[in-house]
Amino acid sequence: MRSTELVQWFRQSTPYVNMHRGKTFVIMLDGDTIASTNFINIISDIRLLHSLGIKLIIVFGARVQINELLLQHQIKPQYHKNIRITDQKTLDLVKQAVGKLNYDITSRLSMRLPHSPLLNVVSSNFILAQPIGVDDGVDYLLSGKLRRIEVENIQQQLDRDAIVLIGPIAPSVTGESFNLPFEEIATQVAIKIKAEKLIGFSATQGILDPQKQTISDLLPQDAVEYLQEFIHNDLYHSSQARFLQAAIDVCRAGVKRSHLLSYEEDGSLLQELFTRDGVGTQLSMDNSEDIRIATARDIPGLLELIHPLEQQGILVKRSREQLEMDIEKYTIIDRDGVIIACAALNVYLHEKMAEMACVAVHPDYRNSSRGDILLEAIQKRAKNLGIEKLFVLTTRTVHWFQERGFSVANVEDLPQEKREHYNYQRRSKILIQDLALH
Repeated sequence: MRSTELVQWFRQSTPYVNMHRGKTFVIMLDGDTIASTNFINIISDIRLLHSLGIKLIIVFGARVQINELLLQHQIKPQYHKNIRITDQKTLDLVKQAVGKLNYDITSRLSMRLPHSPLLNVVSSNFILAQPIGVDDGVDYLLSGKLRRIEVENIQQQLDRDAIVLIGPIAPSVTGESFNLPFEEIATQVAIKIKAEKLIGFSATQGILDPQKQTISDLLPQDAVEYLQEFIHNDLYHSSQARFLQAAIDVCRAGVKRSHLLSYEEDGSLLQELFTRDGVGTQLSMDNSEDIRIATARDIPGLLELIHPLEQQGILVKRSREQLEMDIEKYTIIDRDGVIIACAALNVYLHEKMAEMACVAVHPDYRNSSRGDILLEAIQKRAKNLGIEKLFVLTTRTVHWFQERGFSVANVEDLPQEKREHYNYQRRSKILIQDLALH
């Protein structure tokens, strides 16, 4: 990364650093992620998240490592309804695999960098288990399910600036140990602790569409279809399927967002959390973008968006005071707290006309559909006010508006007040659209 790109990225990440500070994230690390050559970098990025004031709970699985040990001991894994059947001999090997990973993860998280404090990683009896029992005549033996989560104990450790580490083995009230699906633990911990995010990893950069392109945003109902496809293809135990099941459940229970990233691509975690568009798949009940009327709190973001265009002479300069007086005229597109597009609606009720003014789209989104989304929102707002004609004054985007039904007009076609203030030196082109046709 060149120095200018680094500076730009660092500046762009600032709102997200502030947004995430003090929030609780649950991170799912399955056996494949831990076994990847990039895992050491993922651990480094997790340490960085902690240094930025993010509260972290790590829930890890060990399916790959357990199956390797079973193979070495010539024991065939047994499943019923995609749940492992755990006898005593299998449980002994599960403990061996999980214990090793627990120590390895703790050691790597605790590795001290120069001028950095030692991290406090806590792994304790934060969960209690109970046996699954018998289903369809099949005894799951020492495979268990969650009975209770010690939410207060977890919260106390987070408040003490510790990273909480939870593995897939849990005790019961009878003193026995049970093997639990780690995605079930991650799901219920995220829900009970009221986490801000659930984060998982897979070999691919999120969920891919049929063209093998990453799907940036998924709604729960769409995620269900992808999950069923994984199950149909006998891929229930894949990283993607386990994440989708967890993400669907936590999303419906109130966890705002879940993210699936590649464990093979270095820096995926940081790019997903500290850039506007991320790199993986985000699952949430709502889209990450909000189209709304601006408020006074949006003025700094509006100034940041329109100032470069004012310097280039594309937009007429507006003072902060002018923005404050006219703020309710602005419709904005808010992406994770960052304003990426805006337009004002200046109304001339006597002539039933309105101007779409101060149209601005962030450079990163000018080749997207944000302009059309903004125009549609302004059209709807104008129609609700009884406006019949919408006009724009522009020096650069004549063709763009013509392609969307605007026709070139003259100064005489403008409302009287606008005619009186028309800037002939600027020589802006005038385009008008009949809203009855749109």
